[in-house]
Amino acid sequence: MYARLLNLPTAFDKSFFLWGPRQVGKTSLLKATYPDVPLIQLLKNEEFSLYQAHPELLRERIRASGWKRVIIDEIQKVPKLLDEIHLLIEEDGVAFGLCGSSARKVRKGRANLLGGRALRFEMSGLVAKEIGPTYSLSRLLNHGYMPMIYDSEQPLQYLKSYCADYLKEEVFAEGLVRNLQAQTSKGVRINPAPLST
Repeated sequence: MYARLLNLPTAFDKSFFLWGPRQVGKTSLLKATYPDVPLIQLLKNEEFSLYQAHPELLRERIRASGWKRVIIDEIQKVPKLLDEIHLLIEEDGVAFGLCGSSARKVRKGRANLLGGRALRFEMSGLVAKEIGPTYSLSRLLNHGYMPMIYDSEQPLQYLKSYCADYLKEEVFAEGLVRNLQAQTSKGVRINPAPLST
């Protein structure tokens, strides 16, 4: 694992959002920084289904356990939890580390973004200083800066999958390039340069 330069609050006495694209290492950073803090993983079907149907169970669970710090991964999957989180911050003084890949999904659903009650951090892929002495500009340009893909000896398949799945889901579906189809139908073509392996 790379030593990331993003400094999260060591005291963890205030709530925060950690946003960034998939596979940049957000969850790994949170686990390494706060190894003893309970983690609610909304990628797990049972957690997602439970809180999607009954967000109030988060409040009951946290109060019953007495937790004062909690990490919730993939918060954008269940934006309704943010009202419960707001309540727990105000009434119980619980601090939350809220991690996700798409603040847009939360905003789009008109979810509660906690009105200044949570700090905001953004995480990107690797930078040269994090890679250290093995840093190679050629490798970075050809492999990309996602940790798993950067380290891969055969990055092309990972890159194709990442672009086909994540970018299609998160970028095209979010409407960030709404005019792309209109532009391509007008004869403007976007052809990325081929990657060497």
